[in-house]
Amino acid sequence: MDRWDEDDPVDATALAWLRERPATPVAGIGIVTRVWRLAKLFGEDRRRILAVAGADPAILDLLSVLRRAGAPYQLTTRELTERTRVTAGAISQRVARAENSGLVKRAPAGDSSRAVIVALTPAGHALVESLVDQVLHREAELISCLAPHQRATLTELLRLLLGDVEKQVGSHHHTQVGSS
Repeated sequence: MDRWDEDDPVDATALAWLRERPATPVAGIGIVTRVWRLAKLFGEDRRRILAVAGADPAILDLLSVLRRAGAPYQLTTRELTERTRVTAGAISQRVARAENSGLVKRAPAGDSSRAVIVALTPAGHALVESLVDQVLHREAELISCLAPHQRATLTELLRLLLGDVEKQVGSHHHTQVGSS
C-alpha cells in the first residue's frame, strides 16, 4: 500500500507488523481485515432485523430460495441444498424448523424417487416478502455512502476476488461468517 493512515486501526495493524517484522507480507491486511469486519457487521445487523421479526438468517435463506424459484414456490431438498450451498443436513434442519413454524410444507415428489418437495405456505410467503423488503432496504442504507459508480466498481472487484479465492481454497459449503 502506498498510503498508510496511522489513525486507522487496520492500517495501524499493518504498520505495526512492518515495524516489528519488516519482511512480513501485509498486502492482504487492508483488504481481508476490512472485508472480514464488514461481513461481521453486516451479519450482526441482519440478525438484529430478523430477530425482531422472529426469524434468523438460516430461515430467511430457505424462504428466499423458495420465493426466488417462482410460482409455485417449491423445490426439492436436493435443489435447496445446491442453491443455498449448505449441507443436506443443514437443509433438513432448516426445513424441519420452518415446517414446525408453518412456513413451509413437505410432500413426496410423487414420482418413483425418494425426493421430497418443499413449498412455501401462505404464511411463509408473507414472511419472506416482509423480510426481504426490510433486509434489502437496510442493506441499501448501509452502502449509501458509496456513489453508484463506486458500488459498481466494488461489486466487480469483489466478484473477481471471490471467484479467485474460491478457486484457490475451494468453494465449500458455508454457513455464517467464520463458521464451517
